[in-house]
Amino acid sequence: MTRHGKNCTAGAVYTYHEKKKDTAASGYGTQSIRLGKDAIKDFDCCCLSLQPCQDPVVTPDGYLYEKQAILEYILHQKLEIAKKMKAYEKQKKVQKSNSQLESKSEERERVERFKTRENSIVSKPINPFTSGQTKGSEKGGTDSSGESSTSAAASSSQSLPSFWIPSLTPEAKPTLIKKPSKAVLCPMSGRPIKMNELITVRFTPLDPSLERVALLTRQDRYVCAVTRDVLGNSVPCAVLRPSGTVVTQECVEKLIKKDMTDPVTGDQLSDRDIIPLQRGGTGFAASGVDLRAKEARPVMQV
Repeated sequence: MTRHGKNCTAGAVYTYHEKKKDTAASGYGTQSIRLGKDAIKDFDCCCLSLQPCQDPVVTPDGYLYEKQAILEYILHQKLEIAKKMKAYEKQKKVQKSNSQLESKSEERERVERFKTRENSIVSKPINPFTSGQTKGSEKGGTDSSGESSTSAAASSSQSLPSFWIPSLTPEAKPTLIKKPSKAVLCPMSGRPIKMNELITVRFTPLDPSLERVALLTRQDRYVCAVTRDVLGNSVPCAVLRPSGTVVTQECVEKLIKKDMTDPVTGDQLSDRDIIPLQRGGTGFAASGVDLRAKEARPVMQV
C-alpha cells in the first residue's frame, strides 16, 4: 500500500479503513475499542470507587471493595428492594380488590339472568294435535338462531381492531411488577452478598516507614507477607480468611498447602479459607482479562 493509500478516495473498492472511519464519524453501528493499561484498575483498588482502598474488604468470590463504599451500596440496594416490595404489595391489593369486584358483578349478572328466565316462564294449554308442529317450528328456530350466532362469531373473529375509531382502539395493559428478590447482589459477580461475609484484608506495605499518601504515589506499594515478593496485576494473589493476609498464589501452592496453616496466626486452613484475589489485568491479551470494550449503537439498514 502506498503512503496515502488509506485516504485514497478515487479507488473502486470501499476499503475496511474507510468503512471504520465512516462508522466512527456517522454515529451508527457498534463501536469496539481495545483497552490499554491506563483503562484497567490496579489490584488494590476498589471495584466501585476505582480508587486505592484505605479499609479494604474482600468478598468470598475475591472482589476487593472499600468498606465504606460496599456498605453504602448494600444499604442503598436494601432501600430499593423495600420500595419495589411496597409497590408489589400495592399491586397485589389492587388485583385482589379487582377480582372481588369482578366476582360480585358476575354473581349479580347470574342473579339477573335467573330472574329474567323465571319471569319469562308462561304456562300455556297443551294442544295434542299441534304439539309436533310447534316442536318442529321450535327446532327450526333454534337452528336458525344457532346459524346466526355462528356467523356473528365468525364475523367478530375476522374483524380487526381499528386504530382511528376510539371505541375500537386497542388498549395497552399496565405492566405487572414481578416480586423482587430480597437478596442483595454483588455488583461484580452478580451473586448474593451479605455484610457478615466480607473479610477484612491486610496488605503488607513495601516500606512500613512511609505514610499512606507517600505509599500511594509509588507503583510498587505492597509485598507478599511471606516471600516479600512485590504484588501487582501481573502477580496472582490470594487472601487468607483467618488473618486477611495477602500472599502470592505461588506461595500458596509451594508453602501453605503443604501443612494448610496460616503463616501469620497459625490457624488451620481449608480450601474455602484461601480466596483468590480478582486482579485487574496488565493490558496484555494473555492476562486472562477481557480487554475489548463495545458500545452498542443504532444500525442503519438499507
